[in-house]
Amino acid sequence: MSVAGTWMWYDEFETGTRTELGTYKFDRNRMIAFAGKFDPQIFHIDEAAAARSHFCGLCASGWHTAAAYMKCCAAYNFAGCDEAQSVGKTLPPLGPSPGFENLRWLKPVYPGDELTFHNEITGKRAMSSRPDWGIVFARNTGINQHGEMVFSFDGKLLVARR
Repeated sequence: MSVAGTWMWYDEFETGTRTELGTYKFDRNRMIAFAGKFDPQIFHIDEAAAARSHFCGLCASGWHTAAAYMKCCAAYNFAGCDEAQSVGKTLPPLGPSPGFENLRWLKPVYPGDELTFHNEITGKRAMSSRPDWGIVFARNTGINQHGEMVFSFDGKLLVARR
């Protein structure tokens, strides 16, 4: 996948293409602040209680991990859009995502962990109901600094056809 990311036409996506979207470092204070607003479970907001939990320490909300993925994905795609426009490339209209499946939080994310997010194209299908569009399927992952997969999901994106 080129740097243009999701600003590519359906025909430009190739199954098997793997792209690094970016990295995100989890900071203790940001983890607690996020969880305090959106996922106030004790192992996300209270270090002493988290130490007694099955996680054995404070860990990020899974939704914080998902939001970090989206932050990296969006930054990658907007940079690709800017790059494509700078060389005069005609960009397709950006379609929405019809959803995702198989969301997994495989290992806890602790303060100081740095995740690198990837996207791998797993397939695509033309849409008979909307012949100007297709669906691109991708496996999305987050890998920590130890090389362990801690986050994954299968996503879909509607992409315009030429």
